[in-house]
Amino acid sequence: MTDNDAMRHDVIVIGAGLAGLYMLHKLRQTGRRAIVIEAGSDVGGTWYWNRYPGARCDVESLDYQYTFSDALQREWTWSERFARQDEILAYINHVADRFDLRRDIVFDTRVTRARFVEATAEWEVETDDGSRHVAPFLIAATGALSLPQTPPLPGIEDFKGDVYHTGRWPHDGVDFTARRVAVVGTGSSGIQVIPNIAAQAERLYVFQRTPNFSLPARNAPLTEQQVEERRRNFADIARSNKASPSGLYRPPSDVATQSALDVPEERRAADYEKWWNRGGTLLMRTYTDLLINADSNRTATEFAQRKIRDMVERPDVADKLTPHYHIGTKRICLDSGYYETFNRPNVTLVDVNEDPISTITGDAIVTAGRTCPVDAIVFATGYDAMTGPLLAMDIRGRGGQTMREAWSDGPQTYLGLSIAGFPNLFVVAGPGSPSVLANVILSIEQHVDWIADCLDHMRDRGFETIEASPDAQDAWVEHVNEVAQATLYPRTKSWYSGSNIAGKPEIFMPYVGGLGRYTAYCAGVARDGYAGFVLS
Repeated sequence: MTDNDAMRHDVIVIGAGLAGLYMLHKLRQTGRRAIVIEAGSDVGGTWYWNRYPGARCDVESLDYQYTFSDALQREWTWSERFARQDEILAYINHVADRFDLRRDIVFDTRVTRARFVEATAEWEVETDDGSRHVAPFLIAATGALSLPQTPPLPGIEDFKGDVYHTGRWPHDGVDFTARRVAVVGTGSSGIQVIPNIAAQAERLYVFQRTPNFSLPARNAPLTEQQVEERRRNFADIARSNKASPSGLYRPPSDVATQSALDVPEERRAADYEKWWNRGGTLLMRTYTDLLINADSNRTATEFAQRKIRDMVERPDVADKLTPHYHIGTKRICLDSGYYETFNRPNVTLVDVNEDPISTITGDAIVTAGRTCPVDAIVFATGYDAMTGPLLAMDIRGRGGQTMREAWSDGPQTYLGLSIAGFPNLFVVAGPGSPSVLANVILSIEQHVDWIADCLDHMRDRGFETIEASPDAQDAWVEHVNEVAQATLYPRTKSWYSGSNIAGKPEIFMPYVGGLGRYTAYCAGVARDGYAGFVLS
């Protein structure tokens, strides 16, 4: 590749979701010419693609918004406690319009290859439309959950009906009225979409591999008082959230101060009941040690298991829907009537562990014990999380080393921001950062602000390249693993560790030390002259 026909920029950003948009805005503020390359036809990232019925955020709306602009939060009013996909996408479009971001975004274009040229200390990027871009810096804002996975079921190519994936839903919607439908997968998107399809379809078959814990959302319209109270205290709450482990707001009176084992059983049951009825993920914040003490966690796990059995009328179906891992060690799902859906006469649960899928014909899914005639198949089978979107591109660093080669034993990063051997490449909310274990928007803002400050530091001091040192990267990976091992997370197979993807190295990817602790660590690295980085 030569740069004779390449478009030149100061920075190339991949992805126009929440991370890419704020990165572009911040780069403009620092006087840099940036371009954002986006595979979709418009902004929004995961909220552009995930339009399935019931798609809704599992973070409360008042927390799931940018904090960098007080004016922005004052002019936008959320309607519900947990916003629907279309409202979140409308918010993202409002941000793009308000800050005039689209003029520097190229849509319907996918990055296929990126190569660091050592002679010029620049990144050369190729896209699927044949265009070429060159810039000293490359920023991957590709999102943790943006590469859908569909299992290679035998015979799927012979199926004559419609096939959908929740992560690539048709923009004009789908009508399942009077149709026979199969949903494959019972993770977060499956738990949201299943009640909605069941209400339409003549017959719904749900194919489940692993049951997941889901808590009631208790969604409701936001009151004017709730909205105005957040607006008045927005700056203070934002500062508090950024210093907290989760990045989520909780009044001081609701902050846990005790172990689950330090209270009598009757009191503990009442506490769990209170937070269950309040809805959302608050149940997991009832006590201080639910994710670090197996005995404490067992009390919450057994409470949730009893709730599932209370909601599902048939004991055999309830048994199949009841998870047996430590609650909270896989991403907690939120629902509106999920478990009750299996009481409907038109819904059948198929446990593929007991009754595996043997083949798909032109009009049915055939298991070892039954034939399920279907007109449509919906795959709610999740994503190749965190690493998948990066490895889907051919990214090459020093000496032509590919990222896939560098990560052959699992992702290796320094702070989740930088990768040894890949100079001037930054990853937003990547593996090794809090990312999916905290309020992702605050994680994004922290990363973007840190990257922008780093670029200013380089420009002010005449540095051309920056990359993580191998020793610092090794030490950070070890620290991430040590912190994870002190919790219950690694005891459960999940997409946090890549176990949902066949052949993917299993390593716990997000940093569980909390957003506040992580932010302080990154700030210390910057204060120490970007310790652990090699600048030249």
